[in-house]
Amino acid sequence: MSISIAPLIALIAGILILVMPRLLNFIVAIYLIVIGVAGLLGVGSIHLR
Repeated sequence: MSISIAPLIALIAGILILVMPRLLNFIVAIYLIVIGVAGLLGVGSIHLR
């Protein structure tokens, strides 16, 4: 069974935003930074096994 990391991160971020809406800016910024770095390094899809 493999779990994709993107949906897991999205789920955690969604829960955190519901609990503390002020985290939205930080979560979006961190997400964009991670996606940008992954794109620059040529990382395709990351899977946890």
